[in-house]
Formats: sequence, structure tokens, C-alpha cells
Amino acid sequence: MRTWIAAVLSFLVPAASAAAEPVYPWLVQAPARTIADSFAPPSGFVRAPAVGSFGEWLRHLPLAPAGTPVRFYDGSEKPDQSEVAAVIDIDVGSADLQQCADAIIRLRAEYLFAGNAVGDLAFDFTSGDRYGFQSFAEGVTPAVAGAKVTWRAGKRRDLSHDSLRRWLDIVFRYAGTLSLSRELKPVSRLSDATIGDVLVHGGTPGHAVLIVDLAVEPASGRKLALLAQGFMPAQSVHVLRNPLDPDLSPWFALTDDRPVVMPEWMLRPDELKRF
Repeated sequence: MRTWIAAVLSFLVPAASAAAEPVYPWLVQAPARTIADSFAPPSGFVRAPAVGSFGEWLRHLPLAPAGTPVRFYDGSEKPDQSEVAAVIDIDVGSADLQQCADAIIRLRAEYLFAGNAVGDLAFDFTSGDRYGFQSFAEGVTPAVAGAKVTWRAGKRRDLSHDSLRRWLDIVFRYAGTLSLSRELKPVSRLSDATIGDVLVHGGTPGHAVLIVDLAVEPASGRKLALLAQGFMPAQSVHVLRNPLDPDLSPWFALTDDRPVVMPEWMLRPDELKRF
């Protein structure tokens, strides 16, 4: 097993009262830095509680070294890097598959995989058909013709991380913002957001961003979020800068009556969803 992952796993069974350290199965070495130690909340704000949750896992996502550019799936650099606050240290693959909704599916899947929640690893296709990692491991694969999906039986596979990546590439091909927006549960108010929530506009085109950290002003309850996205064509998952408030950037204010304006998109408060 990969050396660094084995070292991390050795610490996962301390005293019963201690929280386990988040695990990132794709890593081959310790991260250069994380979201939590790279972006302090602005003055007057404190980080929202997130112990032992998807939120805590996202908050400690590994980041590539400062100055790392966003790259497309073919290895070329994205021409405009002005939106990029940091690049998350996770691969984008070698095909144009892991775009905006797919990046969110990828992170959710990696979290569940790290927690051995194989039974929960399933996502909807745009057709509405649901495809699980367990089915993939049992040899089941989709045959898609237009909006119709049929299922073929084949050779069984293991439940390794390599298998997870192969399964995810199939999910990326047939899922997107439309399926993600239908699959997730609506959150009534932007001010009720938690880490791990998704702002998503389902459509062609559509877009989706993931809340990867959250800060709260205790006196007022105001919330600020760090947002991460993939984009088209498939490219490095990255934390966004805030173009409208450079003093607050990279944090974004979450206000019930205002859209969240990002460098390449705007999402409405009523487009907040939750896994």
C-alpha cells in the first residue's frame, strides 16, 4: 500500500474519543498545504464546526504548492489564471470528463470511499438511472443509447481505488449539472448553508460549485464560504477568488437575497443543494 497512506491509516484507531484524521486515498505523499492552513477567516469570523463530517474532510483538502496553475486535462495551462486562489491536489484525468458537476461527484465519492461507505457510492445519470460502485464491481456496466440505458453483465472487479476511478469516469460521462441538481436535496436559505453544500444550476450549459469551507461571524450569524469548482473543458479543481470583493477574497458572502457572483458564473440563492 502507498507508504504515506499506510502511515495515515495507522493513526485512525487512537483512543475512542479522538477524531480520526481525514484520509485522501489518491495521495501518494503528504500534502504541501491544506485549505484550512492556507485561508484564515477574515477578522471577526470563526470557522464553522465540522468535526467528523464531509465538511471537515473538505476543509482539510490537500492543496498543490502556491502558484500551481490550473491545467486542462491535456496538460496545457488555462490561459487566464486570475480566478484561481489555489489548486486542489487531485488529478483531473486524461480525458475531457471531470468538469464542474463531475469534480463535485469526484470529491464526494473520494470521501465516501475513504470512509469505506461503498454501499453509498452511487450517483444518478442524466437519464435518471442510478449507478453504484458496487454494481460496477459486480461487473455491471451501462449501454447508453440516447436517453435509454440498458445494463450489461461482465467480469467482476475489485473495490480498489483504481476501480473507483474507472467507475467514476463512467459516471462523469453520463451525469452532469442536470442530474446533480435533481439528485440533491434543496436547502431553503443560503444562510443555512453548511460545508459540503452545492450551488448548482442544472442545464446545458449549467454550472456547479462546492462549499469547501465556511466561516461565521458570531455576533451577527453572517456566513462566508470558500468555493471550489471544476470547469469546461475538464481542468484542475480549484478554489475561487472573489472578483467583487478583493478585500474579502477568496471568501464569498452568503446572503439570502443576493446571487453568488463568481469569475465565470452567477448562481442564485435558491440553487443551493445538499447531499
